[in-house]
Amino acid sequence: EVKLLESGGGSVQAGGSIKLSCTVSGLYFPNAAMSWVRQVRGKGLERVAFISTAIRTGGMRIDYVDSVKGRFTISRDDANNTLYLQMNNLKSEDAAVYYCATRVDCPGDYCTAGVGYWGQGTQVTVSS
Repeated sequence: EVKLLESGGGSVQAGGSIKLSCTVSGLYFPNAAMSWVRQVRGKGLERVAFISTAIRTGGMRIDYVDSVKGRFTISRDDANNTLYLQMNNLKSEDAAVYYCATRVDCPGDYCTAGVGYWGQGTQVTVSS
């Protein structure tokens, strides 16, 4: 059974930082491309960051949605089956439930619900 478990969410003031973690089991993590996806209540599943496998032909690929570029950093620790998202200079619009996910379908910046494997999500609250 594939399991993804996020941790590290919480409340922070605007301009602050939070680091999210996601531990993965049930699949060979080094071969898994991973995503961080967030959802504001009532809105869609926005993929904020993507990281390919380290063994990808041509080297690892990392992508961010424009709104988080320069503020968020996605990384992975294949030895410990863990995915990270370092979020700096948080803004009120970053407040959302954050999910780690794999094998997702995300045409454009938004992902299709019900496709792939997802964690249970962790809430990030940003106060101004």
